[in-house]
Amino acid sequence: MQEVDGSLRARKKRARLEALVDATHRLAAEHGLDQVTVEAISAEAGCSVRTFFNYFESKDDAVLGMAQWPVDAEAAEVFACGGPTGDLLPDLEQLVRVLLDHPPLGKQRMERAFELAKGHPELLLRAYTLIQQHQEETADLMRRRLGPDCDVATIHLVGGLLMGLTHSTFVRWDTSGQVGEVQEYLPSVVADLAGILTSRAPA
Repeated sequence: MQEVDGSLRARKKRARLEALVDATHRLAAEHGLDQVTVEAISAEAGCSVRTFFNYFESKDDAVLGMAQWPVDAEAAEVFACGGPTGDLLPDLEQLVRVLLDHPPLGKQRMERAFELAKGHPELLLRAYTLIQQHQEETADLMRRRLGPDCDVATIHLVGGLLMGLTHSTFVRWDTSGQVGEVQEYLPSVVADLAGILTSRAPA
């Protein structure tokens, strides 16, 4: 019974989260993001302002709908165990692809969020900040992959690379007019990174 009750609470929480994000998107599309208030979002979603702040720190966070973005457990385990290819950069690319393919509130909400974010570059920076909030989880994952003897600086470097690839792919998709799926832009971001790392300074 306790497990059923827990599952019901989780579904209700998810439904409330989605309702707040959808309300934010509707109001922003109708009135412009700058004119939308937390009070209006709460009223549109049928909840109190206090409830809103149980889910989000600000209306910007509600636009992004990124209160939580955990790494997929199965993909994380494969990565930690040295897969899927055994080479770090391709494996990071695969992990980022899974992240991009499984946004927490669905692709349609993510696409609406970035559509609304046009003209508000601070939202892209906020999205990166929210991803960084999983830094401890990411560091643990990198430590498992790189081994217990790996130094802290390297662990954070590789973890930052995971977050940076995710963020840069979003930026490239957005600056390309949001054409196609976000993850379609990942290979070009990874290729550019590899090219930068292997390029020589001009003589």
